[in-house]
Order: sequence, then C-alpha cells, then structure tokens
Amino acid sequence: MSATPTYRFGVFLFDAARLELTREGRPVHLQPQPAQVLATLLERAGRPVSRDDLRRAVWPGDTFVDFDRGLNFCVAQIRTALGDDAATPRYVRTLPKKGYEFICPVEASGKGVRLKSDPFRGIALAVGLVLLAAIVVAVYVAATARANLPIVAVARFDNETGDPALSRFSDALTDTLVERLTTQGSGRYAVVGNAAILRLPRDRRDLRTIASSLHAQYVVIGQLQRDDRRLRVLAHLIRLPEQTHITVSRTDGIAVETLAATDDIAARIAAAFDARLRQGGATSSSRAAASP
Repeated sequence: MSATPTYRFGVFLFDAARLELTREGRPVHLQPQPAQVLATLLERAGRPVSRDDLRRAVWPGDTFVDFDRGLNFCVAQIRTALGDDAATPRYVRTLPKKGYEFICPVEASGKGVRLKSDPFRGIALAVGLVLLAAIVVAVYVAATARANLPIVAVARFDNETGDPALSRFSDALTDTLVERLTTQGSGRYAVVGNAAILRLPRDRRDLRTIASSLHAQYVVIGQLQRDDRRLRVLAHLIRLPEQTHITVSRTDGIAVETLAATDDIAARIAAAFDARLRQGGATSSSRAAASP
C-alpha cells in the first residue's frame, strides 16, 4: 500500500500502519499475520481476494510455511476477533476454492485513499434523500392547506328558557356540535369551539371581534328556547365579517334533555351546516327546518 489508512467498519476501527484493531475504542487482540490478512482484505473491501494474493501479501516468497493451514488459521482468528460466523458472515465471506471477500461497508481515511463502501450505499442514500424531500414537501403542503382552511367558530349555545338546569344541556349540545363539525369538516374547514370569547353570554358577544381575533369566516350561534308546551333548539350559521345568515337549523318537540338527545340534535345541525360549508356558504339567507 502506498498509504497506511485507518479503516472503519461497523463498531470496529483498524489502523493499517500499526496493525491494531479496536472495538468502540477498546483494543481487540489480533496476531501480526492475521492482522496483515485483515489489512489486505480491507484494502480491497467489496472485491474478491484470491488465496494467492493473500499469500504474496503476507508471506514473502522465500518463506517456507504450510500456506493453506496458515491462511485458514489467520481467517479463523479474524472471525473470532470480529465475532463473525463463516456460515452467515457479516464481515468475511469465503469464496470456495478462490479466496475471501470483505463484505461489510468500509470507510477508509488517509492520504491518497478513497472511500470504499457498499456499492448500494450511494443508491440507498439517494433514495433516502428523495424520500426525505417528498416528506418535507408533503408536510409543507399539508401545513399550507391547513393554514388556508376556512375557520368555523362555534359559540356557546344560549339558554333562553329561564331554567338554569337546562344550561348543562345547552353546553353539552355545544360541545357535541363542535365534535361533529370537526369530524365532518376534516380537511375542508377548521373548527374553533373552546376560545374564551365564544363562551361569553349573548349580550357581551361581538361577532366582529370573533371574526378578527379567531380569523373566522363563519360563526355558529345557538339558542335553547321553551314555552309551556315544548323545547326548541335553533342554530344559525353566519358568514363573517358581514354577519350574513347562511342557514338555520330548527329542532322542535324535544321531549327529554339527555345526552342521546344532544347527539341527535348535533348530528342534524352538523349535517345541515356541513352541506352549506361544502358549497362555500351562500350569498343569500336561507332557512332549513328539521323536526324529530
């Protein structure tokens, strides 16, 4: 070798100048001749090395030795040092009747030395970069799309019955409607239902402030009304900032104030409003009545 590089592979580092092998910084014992064989295999990593090439690299021509036995011993010592297995090699592969090949990706550092590595590493790196770029683009597109979604604000339904006990029912209806619209509007519009400004009572609620502070294009306002005979829920879909009514959902004859009832009413309202939001709202007012 015209230079004496250092080779890194897996958790190992091999100093070709000193013929020293380390594993994660700790020395690994390797006798001089096995170390020379390892140096030769690392120098030609990824290529077959014949037994004759190893003989010429390790044993001078005037050395009399049982070469086959000596080489077998060296390779066995290398495998022991690396924790390798001849049957399922990770580092040194036997080429029957030919020689050996170092198959683990190798990085070589040193003057005049080029990086030797797995031929598929470059391809894998390129594919990885392409995938990474695709993911970045997808995330950016998704984030941009989310940022451009129209926002629907859902105000707390007003309990206009005079019965404080029904406030719990109207609050449950508000929260259920937020859940339904969020599910149905996924990818088409965003829903805001927990902002403090949306929980204010009607006489303190300012739709222009809701539009500007929440960047909302629509607001839902609900009313719970009651007379001596029946309970009614009205829900209004209003376009902001002009405060134009898009549609109104009306549910009469509510017999019991249960969670099952809130599920049913919220489903009716969400279906009616979602249909209009899919169309991007409307320029004129309309009314939609529903009864159980």
